[in-house]
Amino acid sequence: MYYSRYLEARITAPESGNKIQLIVGPRQSGKSTLLKHCLPSGCLTINLQDRRERIKYERNPKAFLQELEALSVKTVVVIDEIQKVPALFDDIQYFFDKNREQFNFYLTGSSTRQLKTLSANLLPGRTHLFRLSPVLQVEQREAVILPISLGEGRRFPIRPLEEVLLYGNLPGLYSEEKESWVDTISSYTELYIENEIRNENTVANISSFLMFLKLAALESGQVVNYSKLAGSVGISVNTVKNYYRILEDTYIGFRISSFGRSRRKVISAPRFLICDLGMRNSLSELPLNSSLIKLDAGHLFEQFVLIELFYRCQYLGKTYKLSTWRTSTGAEVDAVIETPEEVIPVEIKWTDSPQMKDIRHLERFLELHPALSRRGYLVCRVDKQRKLSERILAIPWDQF
Repeated sequence: MYYSRYLEARITAPESGNKIQLIVGPRQSGKSTLLKHCLPSGCLTINLQDRRERIKYERNPKAFLQELEALSVKTVVVIDEIQKVPALFDDIQYFFDKNREQFNFYLTGSSTRQLKTLSANLLPGRTHLFRLSPVLQVEQREAVILPISLGEGRRFPIRPLEEVLLYGNLPGLYSEEKESWVDTISSYTELYIENEIRNENTVANISSFLMFLKLAALESGQVVNYSKLAGSVGISVNTVKNYYRILEDTYIGFRISSFGRSRRKVISAPRFLICDLGMRNSLSELPLNSSLIKLDAGHLFEQFVLIELFYRCQYLGKTYKLSTWRTSTGAEVDAVIETPEEVIPVEIKWTDSPQMKDIRHLERFLELHPALSRRGYLVCRVDKQRKLSERILAIPWDQF
């Protein structure tokens, strides 16, 4: 069963017809499924994840060029995991510049690591780049904060909050029985390590990277402390920074920077998050059962909201940004959303009975930034929206 994704309309928009479409994101976020649904039948599809396909184009660099030269009709060309053979970018550019009316190119990738390493031609000025997320709440129902338009189509069903906090939101889970979810998520993390790290020779010392990966997952959502992590793993700070870049390059994680327009001295260290809670819990080697909710519900809930808001900003464009605000005196707001019109502070609490103490840092942020910000939100587990003060609204987790 296919469920609609926000990027459908963007990828197939008329203004995208004269550009090469590059869809990136973590493995199993649904890139190939999305293109299969959006594009017409009869596409020329090349899956470079298939070892035989990959070897064919590696052994004979002219094969792709010759196959396209043999075509005389307008053709949609889909290449999955383009980073596996980055030399194909040169041929794509050649055909695009030669006759952009004959070919429409759609490329997917789950890593920019190899492309950067090999200085591949990233087709500047010719490409529309889209970053596909795991399933978002905003792809399931209406939202109060940063709503996006989905149009027509079947919506992903909303699952209980506890399931999302434990198993995450990879789209493949929605087509499986719950009993198989743990095995699916565990297999995902093993394949990530095998395909993106070990087979690609991404790191020199796989054992130190695996130790780092577990600790980085455990620390997901926290302010990054490079020195502490380096000491725990027994590697240099520069190596830790490189490892974090690998997580970003393979779309497994992302960083949230410090709010840069503050009137108070702020702590500049970023937060780093694994892109999906199921991945994070599996990489942390934590039990995927109710005991994890009892032990760490607040931390998981905070990551859930931050992941959602980060990807909404990504979808809405470069004029939207997610940051965090933490002063040297201890005031802290979990998320600060910068839009073209305003700055919106958001606090995240596990509580179902919010108190005034839960919004004191939101009020402080609004006091310090009156020219930028006029309202704030508390995302929590209330059953209905509540007005907590003149400028702050509490929103249920399934409405924010």
